[in-house]
Amino acid sequence: MNSFSFRPCFAFGVLRWPAGRTVLTAVSLCALCAVSRASDPVDDVAGLIRKYCVECHRSPDPRGELDLATVLQGPHDEFFAVWEDVADRLRHREMPPADAVQPAEAERRAVLDWYSTSYVPSLKPRPGSMRPRRLSAVEYRNTMRSLFGFDLEVSVIEAEQTVSEKSLVLKLLPTEPPGRSGFRNDTHTAPLTTVLWEQYSYLADAAIAEMFSSDRRPELLKRLRVSDEADVESDDAEAFLQEFVQRAFRRSLTSEQMAPFVQLAGESAPLSEMQIAMKRILMAPQFLYRGFLSDHSRPGPQRVDAWELAERLSYFLWADMPDAELFEVAATGELADFNELRRQINRMVDSPSSITLATDFAHQWLTLGEVEKNNVEIPQAEALRSQPRDFMHDLFVSDRPLTELIDSRTAFVNPFTRGYYGDDARQMTKYRKAAGIEVEIVPNQKIVLEQTAERGGILTMPGILAMNQGPIIRGVWILERILGEELPEPPPNVGQVPPPAAGETLTFRERFEQHRSNSTCAVCHDRIDPIGFSLQRYEGARYAAESTADTSGRLPSGETFADFQELKRILVTSQRRRVIRNIVNQTLSYAISRRPAAGDQAAIEQITDQLTNNAGTYRELLFQVASSMPFQQTDIPEVAPISEEGDQ
Repeated sequence: MNSFSFRPCFAFGVLRWPAGRTVLTAVSLCALCAVSRASDPVDDVAGLIRKYCVECHRSPDPRGELDLATVLQGPHDEFFAVWEDVADRLRHREMPPADAVQPAEAERRAVLDWYSTSYVPSLKPRPGSMRPRRLSAVEYRNTMRSLFGFDLEVSVIEAEQTVSEKSLVLKLLPTEPPGRSGFRNDTHTAPLTTVLWEQYSYLADAAIAEMFSSDRRPELLKRLRVSDEADVESDDAEAFLQEFVQRAFRRSLTSEQMAPFVQLAGESAPLSEMQIAMKRILMAPQFLYRGFLSDHSRPGPQRVDAWELAERLSYFLWADMPDAELFEVAATGELADFNELRRQINRMVDSPSSITLATDFAHQWLTLGEVEKNNVEIPQAEALRSQPRDFMHDLFVSDRPLTELIDSRTAFVNPFTRGYYGDDARQMTKYRKAAGIEVEIVPNQKIVLEQTAERGGILTMPGILAMNQGPIIRGVWILERILGEELPEPPPNVGQVPPPAAGETLTFRERFEQHRSNSTCAVCHDRIDPIGFSLQRYEGARYAAESTADTSGRLPSGETFADFQELKRILVTSQRRRVIRNIVNQTLSYAISRRPAAGDQAAIEQITDQLTNNAGTYRELLFQVASSMPFQQTDIPEVAPISEEGDQ
């Protein structure tokens, strides 16, 4: 999303047009006039725009450098991110600003109805452009493990109560920053630096050396289908390399495509030449990048081929290359059948490899890495971190309803977290510490919440509460991670809530009301505060049933609640579609490794409706995403010919 800065009567951001021209556009109610012509109620919407916006945004000196005549020239699909943000700000009464003339509620509703019923449906479905992207560090680690059959690990001497990273890959490769989608697998713009190239070279050498080591020699000979090293001939080596390169490049290859990687220079030392050829394969862009072998002979929107579909599915569900069965159904063309696609999804979710849906996808979506940062004691930190991980994994594997993210009777508890679960913790099998061990990391046990309803769902898990200390941080986290809202950064000069004066008896909430009296701050805090203060009975991570804290609130929608339990009911009833839409949007973003664009919105709305109206579950979510247009189709760009001078 663009970064927006607040001004007295507008906010602005930078949009890139297809031709590379930069246009500064105001993101306020008036921006809607740029697309008012895209729907039937043009006169009504345009009239409201003229009434509330045009006065400030016209030549020769348009406020915010926005000349509406210029904006009107733009194709409305290109402005989708702006309109989405505008509708959100209008919905929450951030625009027009508090000190400006306000539209009547009926006028505001008319524009919002136009946006949801006319503008969004008018966006033309179009698949995303095929753009190769580099494997993320986690994907590279998993792919190398599947390709070679073993992990590259470093030797670590650790006590039972410690957790150390043993993967050589994850120790050497830098952690990718999140892309525009918010996920680390969105590496389309991540550079391949010389340092990273050297790390890839080192890891390739390490994997090959391990494979040809004396300890793994019997395994290697078995893959070569010979019983003795002296029996290895060039034909054996080439047959092995033909299989290896197709698995590494994750598709069936022609003889011409394989030739540069499998032809050996001589016949005297086939094992040595194999290692050289393998290094060439592992350093090739066809291995390091996804989508590099797409066929550009027929440009334009089209279905992805069977190999690309298998690759998309495996990296979505496993963060790994396709296994033998997925290769087989891709080769036969069966994966194009939706019944077979569903069968493969069920098989893959049932596999232990699907843990990456929790450790990679949900971990990033819900910022679970922040849990352990607030705990210095390793076993306790691991207990708080593993609880939401195991919970999310169970939602997928057990095919639970989507709303159980918010409200569930299932929890995962170990000796370090049982104190938060009262009498329900008695369901656990008694833990017996091993002899000679002072403290150790203990697996979670699944329990049913019967007496501690205040702990149902992920929002009130001890680790989530502990990493989000204070009502404002908690409110922001729920708005962004659960409801899918994008909030601007707070003003740089915002101060802390002052401590109570001598003799003052105001509560924190009352003192905060004074602090947020600025109307510019209030437009966001009207959304944040009610949600955050509803959790005030959770002091730290513990629940204080006898607390006198004021946990009541009113949402911008007008709905009121007395405490968090009532708010939770609102989230799974009247706000249910909003929650499900965010789950769909996050899942699709991760699955396609990019931020959904205007052409993806029809699919998002369709999937959201399907899951909302039919009590959707997490496996159905995966199937709906994997069978959607953004996942199944692509837009192959036309490659410009190279001129005689060498210019493209």
